[in-house]
Amino acid sequence: MAMASLVKVILGSIAFAIFWVLAVFPAVPFLPIGRTAGSLLGAMLMVLFQVITPDQAYGAIDLPILGLLFGTMVVSVYLERADMFIYLGKLLSWKSKGPKDLICRICLISAISSALFTNDTSCVVLTEFVLKIARQHNLPPHPFLIALASSANIGSSATPIGNPQNLVIAVQSKISFGRFLIGILPAMLMGVFVNAIIIILMYGKSLSSQKDEEDATADVVAEEDLTSHRFSPATMSHETSLNSQERNSRAESINFQSSPNVNINIGMLISLLMGLNMSWTAIAAALALVVLDFKDARPSLEKVSYSLLIFFCGMFITVDGFNKTGIPSTLWDFMEPYAQIDHVSGTAVLAVVILLLSNVASNVPTGMLIFLLPQMCLRFLFKKLLHST
Repeated sequence: MAMASLVKVILGSIAFAIFWVLAVFPAVPFLPIGRTAGSLLGAMLMVLFQVITPDQAYGAIDLPILGLLFGTMVVSVYLERADMFIYLGKLLSWKSKGPKDLICRICLISAISSALFTNDTSCVVLTEFVLKIARQHNLPPHPFLIALASSANIGSSATPIGNPQNLVIAVQSKISFGRFLIGILPAMLMGVFVNAIIIILMYGKSLSSQKDEEDATADVVAEEDLTSHRFSPATMSHETSLNSQERNSRAESINFQSSPNVNINIGMLISLLMGLNMSWTAIAAALALVVLDFKDARPSLEKVSYSLLIFFCGMFITVDGFNKTGIPSTLWDFMEPYAQIDHVSGTAVLAVVILLLSNVASNVPTGMLIFLLPQMCLRFLFKKLLHST
């Protein structure tokens, strides 16, 4: 794509810069409006500066990505209601053989649950169980929380539904769910293994010194404790205000709720592995859960992070406007001869760049930077990455 006029290049760059700053630093002193509002501001400036037309702005919104994101969030909400995470919490303490065994379990369970239910959901829900187990074993919580956080991020990389960045990568690069999983799974499993070893080596002495032999083989999390800790970021205060009668009522309905919900989730995963359209599969699974619940869906739908969906809408418009300035394609034309992504050295350099940017500017803006590349280059890039793994 040729460079646009100088005026459009300057104005488009200003709009994109404002969006980028607010996405990376949502509480900047001069404009503390947050990421979502910053995304909308960047999109609106692209239209006001006439970098793109209103029709082009509407067309820039990627509905398949939004549909997949919405569907997976709804499915996660209903799985949480079905007490799926209670059973995962039980696995953390079932016949535990001590702190090091617990570290390994947390790494594995958080990684798997993050790949299937998104890393945010896994961290929010499993944190309560990890804290309870550490407190009842008289162990320092920090090693276990670090294991949970780090493994959740590692595990979420394995599937397109593990985190929002993966959704963009999978949909835009036209990589199927199964191919994405097969390409990333070996690296994910190796990452979880190495992560567990590093944490054990870092904290092994403190864990061994505080090991309680008598408690090591006990199921430390009581049934009543597990059934009283179902929450999500949007509704934690509501859930913790339930009285004991409501808790007992919900606890009695576990066996009736969990089976169809889990079965639908398994059906969704099978459909995704078969290569069916990811967006419509996730939406169909979400609607099936809503219908089979036979209850007003509003409380569950209110848990969906609509601010994230709005952020993505603004990001799509802002990115499309910046693409129309011609800057990304010009940069790619300059970099392409040196990229050599099909060589080990090129892949290593790209991995280091992405690693540094993800830690400095967070993973969503970094994913968005890669998203700026022209579509054909983007598909080439990630297909080469999957082949190299």
